[in-house]
Amino acid sequence: MSFLEYKELIEDGDTAIVFLGHDYMFPVTIQHGSQTQTKYGVIRHSTDLIGKPYGSKVTCSKGGWVHILYPTPELWTVNLPHRTQILYSTDISMITMMLELKPGSVVCESGTGSGSLSHAIIRTVAPTGHLYTVEFHQQRAEKAMEEFRQHKVDHLVTVKNQDVCKNGFGVSHIADAVFLDIPSPWEAIGHAKDALKIEGGRICSFSPCIEQVQRTCLALEEHGFTEINTLEILLRIYDVRTVTMQIPDFGKATEDEGSSESGDTAKQIPASQPSSAMFKSGISPKESVGHTGYLTFATKSLF
Repeated sequence: MSFLEYKELIEDGDTAIVFLGHDYMFPVTIQHGSQTQTKYGVIRHSTDLIGKPYGSKVTCSKGGWVHILYPTPELWTVNLPHRTQILYSTDISMITMMLELKPGSVVCESGTGSGSLSHAIIRTVAPTGHLYTVEFHQQRAEKAMEEFRQHKVDHLVTVKNQDVCKNGFGVSHIADAVFLDIPSPWEAIGHAKDALKIEGGRICSFSPCIEQVQRTCLALEEHGFTEINTLEILLRIYDVRTVTMQIPDFGKATEDEGSSESGDTAKQIPASQPSSAMFKSGISPKESVGHTGYLTFATKSLF
């Protein structure tokens, strides 16, 4: 199986997502003769999974059921083993758009971390692009390489174990975009500029603290970057509910006859409106997830 393309049937060695609900799912490596325990009972890989279509509803030993899904970068983001704090799809989608990534793009990334953004970038730049990703921590770099091989995307990514602030990305003037997710991104701006293609390119830095953003923006200006701007993506989820509201009683309506020869007072019109109404409404939660980090974007000057 590959994260770059879809296939119909589950095979031995695949990575699949066991879906029990929107807030409860986990990855599993399919192996002939293996079993997976869930709260609904056992799933036997040989008889219940291998050879079945992805998306199948599988009945477990206790009578409950789960769905088996084909992995995508979005599903992997919410199921991957965390080696570091990761980026989620809300920020990833903005990064992909603002860096103008497309099939064939060459991207430099630091640090690799748990590989959440890396999988999304690889899917975007495939089949002719390439990702050069740098990770300072040796064990995390080795684990990332192992996952890329298992997910059949290793031909589109080069993983390097080095300090990007001291040694850079190991490439010069070939990248269309650079992404930095490191504690001191301002120290790597010079290496990022060298990695970007001569005729321009885009850079993005992710930082949780505004003090980091300030120092990064100063470094970007010193190295001649233009169009510097910082965004903060705040996700607000609304719960759609059926709401019943009382209709206020404004009394009986009247019709003004104006002046009349008989001098009668205003004629009373009976009201026939319902006492309450039901409608759909979006209600925001009292507390919601707020700040994740600041995204600072800039463009390499052509001059």
